[in-house]
Amino acid sequence: MSLTDFIAGLPKAELHVHHVGSASPRIVAELAERHPVAGVPADPDALRDFFAFRDFAHFIDVYLAVVDLVRTPEDVRMLTYEVAREMALEQRLRYAELTCTPYTSVVRGIPIEAYTEAVEDARVAAERDFGLVLRWIYDIPGESGARAADATLSYALDHGPDALVGFGLGGPEVGVPRPQFQPHFDAARAAGLKSVPHAGETTGPETVWDAVRLLGAERIGHGTSSASDPALLAHLAEAGIVLEVCPTSNIATRAVATLDEHPLRTFVEAGVTVTINSDDPPMFGTTLNGEYAVAADLLDLDESGVADLARAAVRASFAPEDVRTRILGEIDAYAG
Repeated sequence: MSLTDFIAGLPKAELHVHHVGSASPRIVAELAERHPVAGVPADPDALRDFFAFRDFAHFIDVYLAVVDLVRTPEDVRMLTYEVAREMALEQRLRYAELTCTPYTSVVRGIPIEAYTEAVEDARVAAERDFGLVLRWIYDIPGESGARAADATLSYALDHGPDALVGFGLGGPEVGVPRPQFQPHFDAARAAGLKSVPHAGETTGPETVWDAVRLLGAERIGHGTSSASDPALLAHLAEAGIVLEVCPTSNIATRAVATLDEHPLRTFVEAGVTVTINSDDPPMFGTTLNGEYAVAADLLDLDESGVADLARAAVRASFAPEDVRTRILGEIDAYAG
């Protein structure tokens, strides 16, 4: 069996993957047909050109154009269920923590109660139909400031379903200092949610330090610039703070110039726990299977090493213990 085939069949968990950003050209095309005035191509081939990013700022513009297509609770439900279908059937995912940004849907007219009902209905159906266990991370769109942070905290604490496990922070980092969100993360953590902010993707290691010291991060989204700070790497390793690494995403948004320069090996050699993730896979022209292949190449891994990456994601997840045990058993049985 080739390593590519081994990865394709390997049971996996994914911890850093965005809800709307996981919509494939097939799903986006269906949404664009429903809402043709939004300006997003309804042709899957044209969408590939639409998803060609110049830099991180352009990526955000394109991402929000797709968000504009999600206009009704039925859109939310369809997108969620179809993303789950592709995760389970095409990527062999057994568990995923989908990062949702409910604020961007609510400000477009979907009540939070209807949003919650839609994602939960899709979650239950996906587990029944595909055997995929989903959990949610609610994410502050940092560029929208205190109003979005206040609202997202309310959605999490006042309307969050039992399947909500984490509280995140995304969007641009430049000009969006992390300290302003400390009260929101304090409240979310006090309510039992895990802290999983993005940090250090397009800014320096000081943003990662802020995420750790002020936001109580248990995992860091990307954390790319941590590689330039040996003291930070040592702290992440000692404290067991996990980096959610998304190699192709980092190239697509110009956070890293080339794959050869990607710091994944630096993280591993420093003893930092890493998980491999796809971020916004269709937008970046990748898949989780593809990211595992990239990681295997960067780290010179064989089948055993790749299976260890899959185990690391399960162990770093916020899945119920019985789910973790079951998926680890599936990985062991598959890897032999």
